[in-house]
Amino acid sequence: MMLSHRVGRACHVLVLVLCLSAAEDFDWSANNHDSFYYGTFPNGFSWGAGSSAYQTEGAWDKDGKGLSIWDVFTHKKGKTFLNDTGDSSCEGYYRIKDDISLMKELNLNHYRFSISWPRIMPTGIRSDHVNEKGVKYYDALIDDLLEHNITPIVTLYHWDLPQVLQEKYGGWQNISMINYFNNFASLCFERYGDRVKHWITFNNPWSAAVEGYETGEHAPGLKLRGTGAYRAAHHIIKAHAKVWHTYDTQWRNKQRGMVGISLSGDWGEPVDITNQKDIEAAERYVQFYIGWFATPIFHGDYPQVMKDFIGRKSAQQGLGTSRLPTFSSQEKSYIKGTCDFLGVGHFTTRYITQKNFPSNRGSTYFSDRDIAELVDPRWPDPGSEWLYSVPWGFRRLLNFIKTQYGNPMIFITENGVSEKMLCTELCDDWRIQYYKDYINEMLKAIRDGVNVKGYTAWSLLDKFEWDEGYSERFGLYYVDFRNKNKPRYPKASVQFYKRIIKFNGFPNQREVENWKRKATETCSTSNQLLAADPLTSHMEMVTEVVVPTVCTLCILISAVFLMFLLRKRN
Repeated sequence: MMLSHRVGRACHVLVLVLCLSAAEDFDWSANNHDSFYYGTFPNGFSWGAGSSAYQTEGAWDKDGKGLSIWDVFTHKKGKTFLNDTGDSSCEGYYRIKDDISLMKELNLNHYRFSISWPRIMPTGIRSDHVNEKGVKYYDALIDDLLEHNITPIVTLYHWDLPQVLQEKYGGWQNISMINYFNNFASLCFERYGDRVKHWITFNNPWSAAVEGYETGEHAPGLKLRGTGAYRAAHHIIKAHAKVWHTYDTQWRNKQRGMVGISLSGDWGEPVDITNQKDIEAAERYVQFYIGWFATPIFHGDYPQVMKDFIGRKSAQQGLGTSRLPTFSSQEKSYIKGTCDFLGVGHFTTRYITQKNFPSNRGSTYFSDRDIAELVDPRWPDPGSEWLYSVPWGFRRLLNFIKTQYGNPMIFITENGVSEKMLCTELCDDWRIQYYKDYINEMLKAIRDGVNVKGYTAWSLLDKFEWDEGYSERFGLYYVDFRNKNKPRYPKASVQFYKRIIKFNGFPNQREVENWKRKATETCSTSNQLLAADPLTSHMEMVTEVVVPTVCTLCILISAVFLMFLLRKRN
């Protein structure tokens, strides 16, 4: 999943205006953040949920699967919270039918998942070996989804690069990845393209580049500050374009599918609406984020502001060329327009202000932007430290995309919220509120004319959350990771999201309020039953007090009582 932003001091502002190249039908100055619109989505709108291979499959070394960079990264001590790994995760590799039954319970129209490159190509190189057992696993998943009238939306790269390619070539730092990835994609088109009609080349390449090759927080854990992220992103953009062209020339006429990319982006609002520098900083934040990848794909080159800022800072450092790589004129033409639909992952918003970072102190992707990120302390933040609930930013981001990139076809590929619970909590009223508010802002954006065709809740299951291990939970379904069978339990948000899907939106206030009440009633009984599990299955999860719940208090009281008995015995 997502990013590792570290937030500075909090700041509150009542009314903000973003003076971008405004769409005529969207009022950027309007401050209607708290209004709720009751209405429904267009006919044929697709509702789904998502996952990724490394986060959910487990079976990391089974049936001929090769090592991924995440297998190697998580097996090194100190890289993840409590040294957690995705070795078994949700055991999704063995639970296809069980998990599809959960999707049917929700009445999903589509399911987004990723194919593990090393599971079907252990070394990442097609000429070395194709693992037929891995190929058959995804065959079975796709067939079962279609049998239940669930459309598969398939991601080709969700960060699990084959380790051999990292060791031999340096991974995405090396231009050779472009052809290796194209060969992998071609195999997927060949084997699955008769049934899969929605392909996503890369999921959130921002994280793959920045956190994998700049900060080192994610696999492969490299800290090539000021250059690594830009080089990785450059090769990823070229790889995406090559795969799109491969599909376009070799498969499109036979298979009639679509190829897109999934880009993640927070929204950025200026802190001071009277300060032109803050206004420019807010747009720069968005351009350095989603624009970094979207602008080449839709317009053929990097955002001008990235070229200007990184080029100037590179010159100040005495470098002969910019640390941001350049595309040739032929590459610009080749890359431009390589997107049948745009996948958008969105979770949160930041207030942005101008902040100068002198280049003589060393440059990084973050200092290149000359901005500071701030938050409003009143924004809800139930889980991940970077994830504040700011629904109105979602509508603004979608309108920005409409304006900047010619109103492309959009699928929301990730949207959801986590929690950091000490033990079992199925009554996730904060998630219900998050989904209600964010989905409503998406509905408003559609009314603004934004071409959104589908929505993917993130995520179907609790799962391995990268460097945060299992300490954060995004799932609609709770997974008991302490139980070897990894049982799934529905949270209250399942019932709420199910009703949004059934009614294709929000029919009226009375109905929607009734959904929340019924969802909470349903979860209460389940929560009590699950909390009655043996105490030892939850004890290890108690590491810090975040949100007091009945279950948490029971554990703490039991621990005190146990200490009392031990002292008495001694």
